Amino acid sequence: MAIHIRRREFIVTFGGVAAWPLAARAQQRERIRRIGVLMGAFVSTNPEGQIALAAFLNTLQGLGWTTGGNAQIEVRWMGDDLEHGKTYAAELVALEPDVIFVSSSAATDLVSHLTGTIPIVFAQVIDPVGNGWVKSLARPEGNITGFALFEPEIAGKWLEMIKEIAPHVSQVAVLQYSKNAAYAGYWRGIEAAARSLAVKVRAAGVGHASEIENAIAVFGRQMDGGLIVLPSPVTNSNHGLIAELAARHRLPAVYPYRLYVISGGLIAYGPDPTNWYRQAASYVDRILRGEKPADLPVQQPTKFELIINLQTAKALGLTVPPSLLVRADEVIE
Repeated sequence: MAIHIRRREFIVTFGGVAAWPLAARAQQRERIRRIGVLMGAFVSTNPEGQIALAAFLNTLQGLGWTTGGNAQIEVRWMGDDLEHGKTYAAELVALEPDVIFVSSSAATDLVSHLTGTIPIVFAQVIDPVGNGWVKSLARPEGNITGFALFEPEIAGKWLEMIKEIAPHVSQVAVLQYSKNAAYAGYWRGIEAAARSLAVKVRAAGVGHASEIENAIAVFGRQMDGGLIVLPSPVTNSNHGLIAELAARHRLPAVYPYRLYVISGGLIAYGPDPTNWYRQAASYVDRILRGEKPADLPVQQPTKFELIINLQTAKALGLTVPPSLLVRADEVIE
């Protein structure tokens, strides 16, 4: 029995079969990628948070990922509100994005407990190995990688700077987020420096913004006191208040970021936080293009800025030594 196929039908059928893989490949290339963002280090009303997010989004755009084009970006602002953070983390994971970017240790912890498969890129976290998020900095070995905060030894440098600019200081309060247990490394650095400098140190833990004023006021009654502020969502979000209280109680203080000194703080030594967001965007890009978090080593900052506010120093009756001024990257007069 002869089988007759019209030539037109054969061409259409053959053309459809041949064209299908090309169409599929085109659709794959043009597939909209979903990126989740949990901003744990800032609240949405914080100007520095908006700058940090803009650095992340602008870098992504420069790498070819545009909102409304080939990328859909879902942003949630957590700040220091853990209850909101739990809700937002669950929302983002439920969306099954291609990758989630998180800023802060608390945000990283929340998301990491909800998924072991969605790639996670973090920034501004403390001790990612000690917290169990990665196996090691060089080999994360899981679905999580990113950019960590300072090495613990920097805390000792903060104490040394207080003594350099205010030699009379004999006791220092360390303002820290009481809900984060990852400060052990910082304390090792602070205590080692304190022994060599004959300075007494004590923790001043705060869980909410409402506790900051009392924590600083209690220590402000001490003679020859100084203040070290550790980075956290609650301290970063209230940098202006903290700088104001330190000035009111005449406490020479050292901070982790420039934003404190711009708000009237005395001295800051640390990296530019927005650089972490730019670098995190580069990791998100590499993951979207097929690389695995396990193959991307966790990185730590290598460049640090020293910023000094001479107006604040004068108000505190301090003379900034030339040895400190010559090392400064920025001096506010």
